[in-house]
Amino acid sequence: MLAHRSVTGAAYEEYNANYVGGDIGAGAMTPTQILTRPAPRLDPYRTPLAGIYLCSASTPPGPGVHGMSGYLAALSALRREFGVRKAPPLGPGEGARGSG
Repeated sequence: MLAHRSVTGAAYEEYNANYVGGDIGAGAMTPTQILTRPAPRLDPYRTPLAGIYLCSASTPPGPGVHGMSGYLAALSALRREFGVRKAPPLGPGEGARGSG
């Protein structure tokens, strides 16, 4: 048996107000948008609230690059909150095991 499901843009927007017109990609990826969203600042992951960081499709590198905005936001938080300037080892065999 074959099944399908269709959702209109209006239904997506009703489901989540951030999906304006049904756009799940967070808007246009124009050069201006790439450089200035979510706000024009040097660290797009930092917010005006102490200790609060943002990662989403609206932060670099933009929609469709799953996980990278979270990774980059975490690096921003580590740098600003804890003074960590180099990313800790994350891959297998790195760090404590000494082969990285």
